[in-house]
Amino acid sequence: MSKKEAVFTMKLEPELRADFMAEAAGEDRPASQIMRELMRGYIEQRRRAREYDEYLRRKVEAGRASMRAGRGRSNDEVEAEFAARRNQVAVDQA
Repeated sequence: MSKKEAVFTMKLEPELRADFMAEAAGEDRPASQIMRELMRGYIEQRRRAREYDEYLRRKVEAGRASMRAGRGRSNDEVEAEFAARRNQVAVDQA
């Protein structure tokens, strides 16, 4: 796989640039290497966020399909069931 280089120009506040360059120099690392790592991290973070959003969308749709098929329970039914379970645990522990 051949690598192509591209120049990426960005505007920064002078203080931000100076602080960044000082930190990079303090680690004895080129600023471009750090920027590549930051970019890769950002890309990975966004990929994971999209995957999680898709996972949630599928879960919500599965829940909606279950409700449409008549397999769901109302919030009141769920709350009543778990209140009964909590009460039973309290009785068993007494």
